[in-house]
Amino acid sequence: MKPIVTAKEMYDIDQYTIRNVGISGESLMESAGLVIAQRLKAEIPLNEKVAVLVGKGNNGGDGLVIGRLLQGYGYQVDVWMISSSQDLKGDAKGALLHYENAGYVIRSYQDEKDLFHALLPRYDHVIDALLGIGIKGGPRTPYKEIIDQLNHLHSMVYSIDLPSGIEADGGEIEAAVKANKTFTIQAPKTGAYIFPSANYYGQVETVDIGIPLISIEKSSRYKREWEEGDVVRTFPRRTRSSHKGSYGRGGVVGGSATMIGAPILSSGAALRTGVGLLTIYVPESIRSVVASHITEGMYRGLQEENGYFLGDISFDDVKLGAIAVGPGMGRTEGGTRIVRSVLQQDSTVIVDADGLTHLKKCWDLLQHRKAPTIITPHPGEMSMLMDMTVDEVEHNRFEVSRELATKHNVYVVLKGPFTIVTTPTGEQFVNTTGNPGLAKGGTGDTLTGMILGFVLQHGSVQEALSNAVYMHGKVADLLLEKGHSMVDIVATDLIKHLPKALSQLLQHEK
Repeated sequence: MKPIVTAKEMYDIDQYTIRNVGISGESLMESAGLVIAQRLKAEIPLNEKVAVLVGKGNNGGDGLVIGRLLQGYGYQVDVWMISSSQDLKGDAKGALLHYENAGYVIRSYQDEKDLFHALLPRYDHVIDALLGIGIKGGPRTPYKEIIDQLNHLHSMVYSIDLPSGIEADGGEIEAAVKANKTFTIQAPKTGAYIFPSANYYGQVETVDIGIPLISIEKSSRYKREWEEGDVVRTFPRRTRSSHKGSYGRGGVVGGSATMIGAPILSSGAALRTGVGLLTIYVPESIRSVVASHITEGMYRGLQEENGYFLGDISFDDVKLGAIAVGPGMGRTEGGTRIVRSVLQQDSTVIVDADGLTHLKKCWDLLQHRKAPTIITPHPGEMSMLMDMTVDEVEHNRFEVSRELATKHNVYVVLKGPFTIVTTPTGEQFVNTTGNPGLAKGGTGDTLTGMILGFVLQHGSVQEALSNAVYMHGKVADLLLEKGHSMVDIVATDLIKHLPKALSQLLQHEK
């Protein structure tokens, strides 16, 4: 798992490392420059021209180290100091001293402004070390003009830590470098997972500069990127002595006369992710239709009114380990009664889709539940639950998710690009698989079913949720590899190709 930090947390991590571990800031800067220079050496042909654009802060200091080392490797490098060298302070000032003592010459933007703008398009590679994590608000002159020119170049642009002009924690953007690749130092910043800032990073590569884990643990909240290795490590193994009861008894409650497909998708995904036994609760009038698509399930047709649940449901005849409620159920009062009944069961409950609208009327039940409660809103549903705008949700995804999870003692799966799984204690796990092909009706119902199947088989709810989200996105990525486009992917494709994605994952076990 890869740690994710805010700007303040990164500053605190650096200070803890300097004060408590005893590694100097100058050593950290040298380490950052060395690791990034070595990465660049592996990517840039020796005969191509490189420009390093240096600002006055520590980000500029990193650029000075990189420029010095690349010249030592034999590259044709121009290091341009944008501000006066007199403005450099602290470790960055030391980096400039080392650069000059090594016999290399700094080029001054202030002295050669016209020449700088004339030469910039001629470089094959430009390294952006202009502005670091301390920026607040938009970049000022001359940085704004330089950034604008950078964004119109055909050169390969590398940003150090984050693209200049972007705030580390995300937010509105006035002007920022559109990097082809960003080398983020030690830990990605939260803005790399929030739009619109995520659009500016290009390919992100995290570079470890030797900051010990204790510095991160002591100085930041628990936010991690959930990676393939984490999925392989935590994925449940089946034993030869197991039987269908070993893999859980689940229930899907949903559907209506106008949304028959939703419970079909959720149920199909649950079965494909390995649930042992599945009972499907739908309005009686659609039971035969759903059963014709899902032949492996057991069925309960419930009383209805005009094609929607009337509100009566009983679980007396079966003990379910987990219940998914909401897909396609509609927003009638009968649906609210169904959700209340489900929440009163001693089962893990997953609430999705229309169930979330009903959940808002049932907050009182959550604090009394002993079994886990999981909610899976997209940003629009989260805005409804939190009484805020969608933009407010999108710009504060980490904070909003944590607030809801800790307040109501629930697991929150905030869907979208970089889906965030938040535990009731506030720990957060970010997913990076998936693509815009998932932006289509029905894919959320599929995820609900996968969550149901995984929750019944994993010992940890968080691991089940993170693995379900990861595999959901992984299937979409696999579909692109198999010739699909982001336009034509539909929810049934995910279920159809889930076995292939699982098979590829389980190859790692051998």
